[in-house]
Amino acid sequence: MEKTILFDLDGTLTASGIGITKCVQHALEKMGHPENDLKKLEIFIGPPLITQFMEYLNISKEEAEQAVAYYRERYTTVGIFENELYPNVEKMLKTLKDNNYTLAVSSSKPEKFVKQILEHFEIEQYFDEVVGATMSEKRTDKAEVIEETLKRLGRINCSNNDANNIATEKTINTENIIMVGDKKHDILGARQFGIPCVAVSYGYGTIEELTNENPHKIVNTVDELLDYLLNN
Repeated sequence: MEKTILFDLDGTLTASGIGITKCVQHALEKMGHPENDLKKLEIFIGPPLITQFMEYLNISKEEAEQAVAYYRERYTTVGIFENELYPNVEKMLKTLKDNNYTLAVSSSKPEKFVKQILEHFEIEQYFDEVVGATMSEKRTDKAEVIEETLKRLGRINCSNNDANNIATEKTINTENIIMVGDKKHDILGARQFGIPCVAVSYGYGTIEELTNENPHKIVNTVDELLDYLLNN
């Protein structure tokens, strides 16, 4: 079985913090809760936006959906491009593909935006699959994103065993798969499928957050990540 790596996007491949936090700031202003400290808003990087707005403002799902709409007002035109690749990311991806790895992106960001970002940085050609949430904020939980990625990679097969042709059994093959991410959601989502997760400390998760979730490995740079993926 070929070696397969699932990459998170924000905080793992790209440094997207400024764009995301400024768009959250825009939404909070529209919601009547202005916040000047962008650092405080880094908690919005990684988790599903609706969930994070609900928790941050203690609001209903319907109100959170309005906050996401305000967020996208700025994100779709400006925020999406307030972003940059981490140093040596393209070199890492090229090296992995040259060594016959199967690569995929598994992000809680809407899939449309994920593809737009990969195309903007001209790295979309390295990925066999790109999976994200829907624009209606479905499939935002990291475990759901990983499950969809496994399906598209042919690692999940469903059996139809009843008269209504409903899939009642799943066969999941996670051999030689690893997840790479920067937040606890990546570790926990991968763990639901028995997939080890390499956590990167250069992203937006704190060392304490990552350590508490006991990932397979913590690496500090993209070069260290590449070395680990090639040799372990």
